[in-house]
This record gives sequence, C-alpha cells and structure tokens, in this order.
Amino acid sequence: MSRLWPRRGLYAITPDEVSTARLLERVSQAIDGGARVVQHRNKTASEALRREQAVALLALCRARGVPLIVNDDWPLAVEIGADGAHLGRDDGDVARARAALGPDGILGVSCYDERDRAVAAADAGADYVAFGAFFSSPTKPNARRADPALLRQVAHLPVVRVAIGGITTDNAGALVDAGADLVAVISGVFDAPDPAATARAYSRAFVRNAPLR
Repeated sequence: MSRLWPRRGLYAITPDEVSTARLLERVSQAIDGGARVVQHRNKTASEALRREQAVALLALCRARGVPLIVNDDWPLAVEIGADGAHLGRDDGDVARARAALGPDGILGVSCYDERDRAVAAADAGADYVAFGAFFSSPTKPNARRADPALLRQVAHLPVVRVAIGGITTDNAGALVDAGADLVAVISGVFDAPDPAATARAYSRAFVRNAPLR
C-alpha cells in the first residue's frame, strides 16, 4: 500500500466544482487544516474536466504529502498514477481494480449499510471499506442509513474503516468512538467559509480518541 496512507484522520472528498483553480485552492486549505486523504469526486463534470482536475489535484497532493484517491474510475487512477481508487456498487469489479492498481495502490469500496459487502470487499483486496450515510447528508439525501455498530462488526477485517454521510464537527467524535479510522466529508469541509479551520475541527476528533485497534 502507498507509503502515504495515513490510516486515521479526515478524508476530504471534493465537491462538484467547475473551476479547477478554485478546487485546488479549497483542497489546499483543507490540507492546511489537517486533511489526511483527498478523494477527487465530481459527478457533474465532463470526462475531460474530471481528468484535468484529477491531474492537477495529484500534483498538489504529491507536493503536500497526501494521497489522492480517484472516485468511480480506477482506469483513470491507473492512467495518471494516482495513489488509489474508490469504487461504488456500479464502478467495476473489486478484484480487477486491485490487480490493476498493484500492491501499492489504495483501493476503497463503498459498503453502505452492508456488512457482507465489506467482508467480500476485504476478501477481494480492498484496503478500506466505507459505510454510510450515518446521518442525513446534503450530498445524498436519500441514502440508506448505516448503524455505527457496523464499524465494530468489521473490526476483525484487515481493512481501514471509513465513515461517511452527514458527518459534522459535532458528531464525528461519536463515529471515531464507534470505530471509524477515517471520517469522510464533502460539504462539511468545502461548503464552510474556512475549510482549513473546519478541517482542524474535524481532526480534533482523532486527537481526543485513542486508536481502537
């Protein structure tokens, strides 16, 4: 796995931003505040813009020592040499992506509220499994809710546990207490007036919570 993989902390996921310059500025601010992982996610961009932004973010993240994960598109992650890829339910075969990324690539899989999906993802070579939404999310308002108990139920698996969905600076600590190694946030960070200050607030959840492994 990538030497940059932090295992604990804030996982910043980018919003649907049309301006690459603004995206880079906001992501840089989030890293200033302590974001340990960045995922490029842009559901509304053209293929050309997604590639442009992913390449630009990779240069920024490499300069800052933070891994860049590409959402939905493991071939793009391989093409540009990103640190890894994240797969949802319809984003391709996990084992195939694992083979393409190689042993040093980071592979994450969305598991929603499904423990069995997390077990299968781990067996297929995932490095982390993401559960959620745990709370009401402005990004996916109709997402199924996940129970925090899922985080403990997969503690025996050799994977990092990620929590996502409606996570705020007020409720992040409860998910860390429940077993989340990373908390993934989109609007909570990037809709904030000061992404750096907000990222610092999220990161404090990990300072006050000892590792559960």
